[in-house]
Amino acid sequence: MGIFRRVLARADLVLLNQRGHLFPWAPVFLAIGIGWYFSLRMEPVLAVYGCVALIGLTAVAAAIRWPSGLSAIGWALALVAFGFCLAGNRAHQVGGPVLGWRYYGPIEGRVVGLDRSASDAVRVTLDRVRLERVGPDRRPDRVRISLHGPAADIRPGQRIMTTGHLSPPQGPVEPGGFDFRRHAWFQGLGAVGYTRTPVLLAAPAIEGRAGVKVLAIRMAASNRVRELLPGDVGGFAAAVTTGDRSGVGQDALDALRASNLAHLLAISGLHMGLLAGFVFAALRVGLSLVPAFALRFPVKKVAALGALGAAAGYLALSGGNVATERAFIMVAVVLIAVLVDRRAFSLRAVAMAALIVLVLRPEALLGPGFQMSFAATTALVAFFGWLRDADLPRAPNFVKPVLGVVLSSAIAGLATAPVGAAHFNTMSHYGLIANLLSVPLMGILVIPAAVLALLLAPFGLEMVGLYPMGMGLRWILGVAHFVTDLDGAQGYVPGPGHWVLPMLSLGCLWVMLWQGRARLAGLAPVVLAFLLWAQTERPAVLVADTGGLVGVMTAEGRALSKARGAGFIAGNWLENDGDGSDQPTAAGRWPGAEDKVRTFSAGPIEIVHVIGKTGAARMDSCAAGQIVVASVPLRLKGPCEVYDSKRLLDTGSLAISGGMIVTAQERSGRRIWNTPPGHKAVRLAQRQ
Repeated sequence: MGIFRRVLARADLVLLNQRGHLFPWAPVFLAIGIGWYFSLRMEPVLAVYGCVALIGLTAVAAAIRWPSGLSAIGWALALVAFGFCLAGNRAHQVGGPVLGWRYYGPIEGRVVGLDRSASDAVRVTLDRVRLERVGPDRRPDRVRISLHGPAADIRPGQRIMTTGHLSPPQGPVEPGGFDFRRHAWFQGLGAVGYTRTPVLLAAPAIEGRAGVKVLAIRMAASNRVRELLPGDVGGFAAAVTTGDRSGVGQDALDALRASNLAHLLAISGLHMGLLAGFVFAALRVGLSLVPAFALRFPVKKVAALGALGAAAGYLALSGGNVATERAFIMVAVVLIAVLVDRRAFSLRAVAMAALIVLVLRPEALLGPGFQMSFAATTALVAFFGWLRDADLPRAPNFVKPVLGVVLSSAIAGLATAPVGAAHFNTMSHYGLIANLLSVPLMGILVIPAAVLALLLAPFGLEMVGLYPMGMGLRWILGVAHFVTDLDGAQGYVPGPGHWVLPMLSLGCLWVMLWQGRARLAGLAPVVLAFLLWAQTERPAVLVADTGGLVGVMTAEGRALSKARGAGFIAGNWLENDGDGSDQPTAAGRWPGAEDKVRTFSAGPIEIVHVIGKTGAARMDSCAAGQIVVASVPLRLKGPCEVYDSKRLLDTGSLAISGGMIVTAQERSGRRIWNTPPGHKAVRLAQRQ
């Protein structure tokens, strides 16, 4: 008992010494609760939420009743409980009907979103949807369709109609992989599909609806920018100003990604910060030159208000997507800190921004945008805070700007590289060089020119700003292509296990947030995370949820059963393997790739892929030790395991390693976003 008391006393003293530095931990524990909710394999019932909430309230009561260093533990438990309940509430609030079958027929709805798909097809998002013979209780609130038919002049707010294919959002391409169903659930998408028929206008755009009107202004501005600046430069300029990336060609996109400059396309914290910083500086200098104003009003705070208004306008013009909302919140917190005479750039400001984002959109925690932006921001603030307090020799004034840019790019790159590699399986070896040659130009030329173009647009003189803006973006594209063409510009890494990124993040946060020498203890989970990542083993066999593609790991890389078709799934498998090959190359590793019944020996089992109805007609029996995969229903005689289209509809994609079969349904569990109402759980057999 005495030992226990001494441990508590020591813990109390340690936490008391951290007083004043504990608030930045608040979003960390809130995120732990959110992550706890999303990691479950069964949707919690109401009683679970009640128990978790009771634990949180008890922890708060204890923290208030016995204020001490240990009270921080009570607040931490309360934040975890709140995060869990917050995520669950959000998941149920955004839910809507999800199409439970494949649909072909008339589709009608109002245009509320316009962009382009990965195949460069125009893609529209519709609300107020009508489907033939589908009642309101089963009709999705929103659908997204790619237009592969004749070109059409589609504008926001119009009600259009066409005939096309719709299907439920796809599950993970492999067990444990990215779950598009969950992503679509939080976007309000109940079905996705495509059409090859003409799109007809059912009703013109209705004026007076704020969201549609803003979208119309965005698209008009984007079209105007691309009209004045044609080609990839115009598409880049439209992306920076309005968030519309549809005008950027695939070659330019690939070059920007390979050179680690793709973040310049998204309206992120960099763009929002540069815009707000430029407006703040311009207003502060300009108003200071007017003595009558400067002597009567707080110029700094007026400039902060003006910058906040400019950032809000930029948010509206860019469409207000999740990434831009996050960037605006971060900038707003900094500017509000100026208004209340607090230090603008501090870990407290970053923590407040993270709390606001997580409370508004808990699901953002799982996305690379949230993780990369806050990783970079936290690392930059922590590093420059340490640099400010450290007793280091001061650099000459003429060196400071260059040194600041180099250090900022290096720190941000180091902080975001593991997150980007974990999500996208690529690493740009010359990304630091590309960013050093490009990012300063965004602040010096591109963003100021964009503001000038916006101010002159009402007078028809926007080209005065767009011309220098185009020069800067042309340079950035040139840097991207130059860096991409260097030998070994891009490397590939396999996807890590599920615990690697959380462990790595918590270790880095401990190093940055904890005060004192004990912060070095955070290096242990960082090193362990990288060791676990280095030992990642990919599944020996992967099977698509449609049965249309099979991949078997070989010494040369994954062999794919088809050179065409299921390209999205094939690309994801190869990326997760850390393999830079394309689908035809990977298909060349499979023997007998032209046959409709394709076999491949994978250790003690033999994989048989039956291609279409022609292949199914040739199969009537199978042998022990075979796993037969087909995209059509099969009836075979024999002791083999059959995964045809009907069975895969229940199991989802498959991963086979060491004789164990793991299904996507087993890994994902029965959650609100992947289990239609009234759907009975299917008992999945465990296989040895």
